[in-house]
Amino acid sequence: MIAPSRMKAIGTVDARFQSYNVEMVEVTGGRFWKPYAQGGMQHDRYSDRPPIDLANPRLRKLAAALSPAYIRVSGTWANATYVADTETAPSAAPPGFNTVLSRAQWRGVVDFARAADAEIVTSFAISPGSRDANGVWMPDQAQRLIDATRSLGGRIAAAEFMNEPTLAANGAPPGYDADAYGRDFKIFRTWIRRSSPETLILGPGSVGDSPSPSAGGIRTRDLLAAMGPGLDRFSYHHYGTLSPRCGVHDDPLQALSDEWLARTDATLATYRALRDAFEPGKPIWLTETADAACGGNPWDATFLDTFRYLDQLGRLARAGVQVVMHNTLAASDYGLLDEGSFRPRPNYWAALLWRRLMGTTVLEAGTTSMPGFHIYAHCHPATKGAASVLLINTSRNAPHLVTLAGPAERYTLQADRLQSATVRLNGEPMELTANDDLPRLAARTAPAGRLRLPPASITFLVMPDAAACR
Repeated sequence: MIAPSRMKAIGTVDARFQSYNVEMVEVTGGRFWKPYAQGGMQHDRYSDRPPIDLANPRLRKLAAALSPAYIRVSGTWANATYVADTETAPSAAPPGFNTVLSRAQWRGVVDFARAADAEIVTSFAISPGSRDANGVWMPDQAQRLIDATRSLGGRIAAAEFMNEPTLAANGAPPGYDADAYGRDFKIFRTWIRRSSPETLILGPGSVGDSPSPSAGGIRTRDLLAAMGPGLDRFSYHHYGTLSPRCGVHDDPLQALSDEWLARTDATLATYRALRDAFEPGKPIWLTETADAACGGNPWDATFLDTFRYLDQLGRLARAGVQVVMHNTLAASDYGLLDEGSFRPRPNYWAALLWRRLMGTTVLEAGTTSMPGFHIYAHCHPATKGAASVLLINTSRNAPHLVTLAGPAERYTLQADRLQSATVRLNGEPMELTANDDLPRLAARTAPAGRLRLPPASITFLVMPDAAACR
């Protein structure tokens, strides 16, 4: 029985809970994960891309519809990006850096963030060019980014010292280890507390830890021991798998399995235990996530990944994670938007429904999830006394029946094929209007009593009489 009157509040999430990444390499231009549609993956998994047009009206309009949010401008490429103090970038990066960020490009980020009601999150260069003769990190480049942001009328809401220090080989000097990170982090922490006290310190921003870590990389436990306390928010990254670009070829039949979806829980458990040991009580942020690392799986631009996208948000909100930043807004196959046209993909429409229907107060749904069926509930963000319930039927063949204690407004997402780029809401294809406006998200009325959830479908219900939401 789905009965909002019996639902109890179990927590809250940040108002910017659902957020997104725009990779630093998108801002500067450069080589990023090649979309599958371009082909030739066996020869080169990257492709050259020009800087993203953050002034594009469609991009701004669609991002603003997901506001308020955080926009994280970071990623592997940020570890070796030189911040130029010139309007245009020099033709080549200085020694010790790989890429250059011009003032005009960063102005584009600040202007976009303002237009889309998105607070800026970033990280800083830690490559050899950002270090003194002894290899010790210097804050000069980070200071330049802070100063540029302020001079452009913006602010950096939160920052990680570097992107994914567990994979320090991605930009740091050869032989970089946990002790070196600890030394550098302490310099970073002292500097940012003085130079930008309003900026939250996120960290460590690790990826790849597991109960039985592989020999490669640096363990987060060692990083935390070396750096000492001093985080404002505990951050981590999560991908359930690697994409074929990085040598993993998953069967799409797995994508709706309970094991696949539960990978979110397993990774959180690993990092929550580390948070409890080293930074007890600090809020947890997931600052980079998608289905598969290395640009996404071939099906991530289709409805098949929407089940993971929404289930992950539901799981993490229920578990108390405060912010979830999807990688990416509009790059490669895991983008919410197509990187060429900025047209919405199925996950964008899911994100829009989450933003419109799922508020910051998390409820105990009162009905237990089970294999093939997952349920989450939040207070509605705008309608006092209303609860929004998310019902995910991952069975490809069997409907699922639920009983409603009262009437509901129903929003059901389906597709003609699971690996379709078009998703239907209550039977109507989701697409922009001729004027690039968002379509009306029209609900259907569901009476009290039995409700049939079709196979491979996602349904949001908005129901009155939730005492916890008054």
